[in-house]
Amino acid sequence: MKSLTANELRKLFIDFFVSKGHVQISGASVIPENDPTVLFTTAGMHPLVPYLLGQEHPAGNRLTDYQKCIRTGDIDSVGDPHHLTCFEMLGNWSLGDYFKKEMIPWSYEFLTKVLEIPAEKLSVTVFEGEEGIPRDTESAELWHSMGIPYERIYFMPREDNWWGPAGETGPCGPDTEMFIDTGRPACGPDCKPGCSCGKYFEVWNDVLMGYRKTKEGQYVEMDRKCIDTGMGIERTIAILQGKKSVYDTEVMQPILKVIGELAGTNYHDDEEKDVSMRIIADHIRTSTFILGDQRGVSPSNVGQGYILRRLIRRAVRHGKKLGIQGSFLAKVAQVVIQLYGEPYPELRDNEQKVYDELTAEEEKFSLTLEKGEKQFEKMTFFLEKQGVREISGGSAFKLYDTYGFPIELTKELAEEKGFTVDEKGFEEAFAKHQELSRTAEAGQFKSGLGDHSEQTTALHTATHLLHAALRKVLGTHVQQKGSNITPERLRFDFSHAEKMTPEQIREVEDLVNKAISDDLKVTCETMSPAEAVEKGAVAFFSSKYGEQVTVYTVGDFSKEVCAGPHVEHTGDMGHFHILKEESSSAGVRRIKAVLEK
Repeated sequence: MKSLTANELRKLFIDFFVSKGHVQISGASVIPENDPTVLFTTAGMHPLVPYLLGQEHPAGNRLTDYQKCIRTGDIDSVGDPHHLTCFEMLGNWSLGDYFKKEMIPWSYEFLTKVLEIPAEKLSVTVFEGEEGIPRDTESAELWHSMGIPYERIYFMPREDNWWGPAGETGPCGPDTEMFIDTGRPACGPDCKPGCSCGKYFEVWNDVLMGYRKTKEGQYVEMDRKCIDTGMGIERTIAILQGKKSVYDTEVMQPILKVIGELAGTNYHDDEEKDVSMRIIADHIRTSTFILGDQRGVSPSNVGQGYILRRLIRRAVRHGKKLGIQGSFLAKVAQVVIQLYGEPYPELRDNEQKVYDELTAEEEKFSLTLEKGEKQFEKMTFFLEKQGVREISGGSAFKLYDTYGFPIELTKELAEEKGFTVDEKGFEEAFAKHQELSRTAEAGQFKSGLGDHSEQTTALHTATHLLHAALRKVLGTHVQQKGSNITPERLRFDFSHAEKMTPEQIREVEDLVNKAISDDLKVTCETMSPAEAVEKGAVAFFSSKYGEQVTVYTVGDFSKEVCAGPHVEHTGDMGHFHILKEESSSAGVRRIKAVLEK
């Protein structure tokens, strides 16, 4: 196997698929646009769902890219040698072009010829069939024709080898997954790919979207079949380099080195300190990607801002545990930006913002820790008056969730005062909290992404009108910072430092409603980013040279780079009404609005 760095793997993958007629496109923001179902971009295919559903992509029907992704369901598991909240995903897509007979040979070619993985180390899984959907014998035979013996081709059920649909209905299909045998002994006679013992390492996944789920729950084979693949960069380079952990690769070692210097220790000197170092490395790497994103958010108590705050504060706690004095997060972030500034130039563009936000949140949290200690004193004082010598699980969890106290700190303080802690109750409260996080994460594709309903389409168009109106009333400093659309309402975040006056809100409403009553025509053009800017389109992106984008123009009122969907003309959209204007985070305001018929 080739021992590759992340930069080398990224380039080899993209070059391989470009040689197969694919166009490299820019990865999307880690903050999804117009998606009420998930906080962050969780996979490379996430931003491409509208195109998998049938919308035409301006770059064509063969695409490839690398995408920064964030998954937050297991934040509290980070600290072991394997979990990450932020990772990079390599992917390629066929939008109704090629299918299994092209993709499987390409997968085999890339793994064995480009990455030089010995064929005898590869095993694959395919869909075993159920609910009237046949076994995927075609994929199995294609793998066999490549040289994979039948004994290393495993038929697996839906929970292992099926994807989708994105919503309640839509494209879906079986997948085929590729595994490397790590050489570790099997855990038993039933050990096979997917087993958690570590013998098999999943390196790639090809989703074969050949079916459509109907409202009646039926699976119908489609004429327009799509391919979606995903390969995680960090985990793949770890196996190619023969490392036991992603934290031992070049994407993490420089970050761990600066943390060790700040703490006066070295990674791998002490396992307990290693846990804290991994948490800081992962959380500040993720925080840097969120803050430095082209649609980055600031720490807050809601949504993405809350997750960001959690990550930063957990990193600060573990810094204090390591004995690091003073503010240190910006120094860690500096290394992250040095590592990733080339593939993700937006990190360099927003470098100072990253440092300022991290430092401000770090200082704020120091005060919160002091408040938490006061809360602890107050709590134990009242318990003592009642003759109670145990801190309940709920109270311990409140100290953890609200004030950032780890259970170990609560136990230590309790012991000093002669109290015990209901650890079982804490674990129950913690597990309930974790399950809620996982449920939110797992629900990422249940609805919304594929929702091209009349109401949602009209509200999406309304965000363009609102954006244009805000720039006319408040100034051209206004930039969209996020949006969330359901069939009932829109939520629009934008850069602006001050609360809007009632007069400004009314003026924005009037401008949007005039654009609607004028029944303006909505047109779509495909052009290069440079042409879009030249024609006056509002665009906040970092597209690569030569890439194509879609520009939606609403009469002479709005011109913006976007992916759709939109109405054809504005006259039937309804009456635009702003329900609320409020603060979202520092320097960002939020509008909630509806279209009333």
